[in-house]
Amino acid sequence: MSSLRNALPRRAHKERAQPSTRKKFGLLEKHKDYVVRAKAFHKKEEAIKKLKEKAAFRNPDEFYFKMINTKTVNGIHKLESEANKYSQEELMLMKTQDIGYIMQKIQSEKKKIEKLTAVLHSTDNQPSNKHVRYAEDRDEAKEISEQISSRENVPTIDIPYRIKKKTSVSYKELEDRKNRLKGLEKLCADMALQKELQKKGKKRKLREDEIVSPTSKPVYKWRQERKR
Repeated sequence: MSSLRNALPRRAHKERAQPSTRKKFGLLEKHKDYVVRAKAFHKKEEAIKKLKEKAAFRNPDEFYFKMINTKTVNGIHKLESEANKYSQEELMLMKTQDIGYIMQKIQSEKKKIEKLTAVLHSTDNQPSNKHVRYAEDRDEAKEISEQISSRENVPTIDIPYRIKKKTSVSYKELEDRKNRLKGLEKLCADMALQKELQKKGKKRKLREDEIVSPTSKPVYKWRQERKR
């Protein structure tokens, strides 16, 4: 009976729309809209109630060590600046670890590039296979020329499209890895310069007219110090 009852057509009960006289108030709120609004209202009400309870039972003598490093600005807790969180020795150690990681990635990229270069072969720069043969008489020279001409007439092997596509993808990967290696080497050089600039000792940046070999990168000069 239940399956038969579900098979029979039923009347679609539509909710009433907003009357034309109340169009200025917008769409008429349906029951599902009221449920969403009521849940949101009660959720905010519960949150305010919990905050009021915390404020009522707050201990005026409570202390946390984080209160030393924070301050209240317009009722909002803000942490102090963490610019000087680490000492100079700790910063130097972290910089050394970063440079070591970059060097490891450079070595990994070099190995991958060498492996790809060994597997692939360039079809544009094929070596010319020339071999000089010497004949004792005219008959032998004629025979050698006939052998060479017969070898040149051998039809070339047509490479499938799938293999050509894989080869082109591999060459593109090789080019991308070479560009990535250049970027990593540049990054490593910049990080090494920053590490040297963090060390002790007086230094200054040279002007353009003081640089012997002009370069786009900044050049620094350290003051000579007598070692004891």
